Amino acid sequence: MKALIIDDERLARKELTNLLQEYQEIEIAGEAVNAEDAEEKIKALKPDLLFLDIQMPGKTGFELLQSLESVPEVIFTTAYDEYALKAFDFNALDYLLKPIEPDRLKESITKLLNRAKKDTPEEEEVEKKLGPQDRVFVKDGDKCWFVKLENIRLFESDGNYIKIYFDNFKPMIHKSLNALDERLDDRSFFRASRKHIINLTWVESIESWFNGGLMVVLRGGDKVEVSRRQAARFKEMMSL
Repeated sequence: MKALIIDDERLARKELTNLLQEYQEIEIAGEAVNAEDAEEKIKALKPDLLFLDIQMPGKTGFELLQSLESVPEVIFTTAYDEYALKAFDFNALDYLLKPIEPDRLKESITKLLNRAKKDTPEEEEVEKKLGPQDRVFVKDGDKCWFVKLENIRLFESDGNYIKIYFDNFKPMIHKSLNALDERLDDRSFFRASRKHIINLTWVESIESWFNGGLMVVLRGGDKVEVSRRQAARFKEMMSL
């Protein structure tokens, strides 16, 4: 897979080149120092992947993508986290903050290679499901987070919004629980009731509850009632 590194900082390009030497699947086809340089090299080299800085002299990385007729896979590399939400409007594969951590780069490359391996509709459908290692953007007012799903212990419906529980935060997003349920991998996330989806890895204890239901206690103390309708399925999933 051919990659083009686009960054106006020479040291940043060199650092990323060194990190990518570990991945034989990635061939660094070239480097570009700004958007104009990148446009020419994209036409000449036809890369499959761009490692793209956002803030550069002249055009930004976003403006470069808008000028392309066909956009390769994109992994943004930048020192600024405030562009993260906008980056995913461009269907970016990932968003890496400088200095790039080897483990985060590994996540990105793994995601890239898994996507490249998809060759059947069934595999594509599985890939669309979000699992514990996937990161999602959560925006509530002026605040936003880029959080791993494994750190989210609970989703709670509140009218036309969903409250998301992670760390000490409980931001709200405008989305239906049904729509979210369709996106999540049901091996890791369980629809406990009409109001709740729980992360199964956070379950600490289970108690019998009224009318054949269950009361689940999550690590940290949150309690969620599993409806009678879902109780049998929940017991089956949590048993050997």
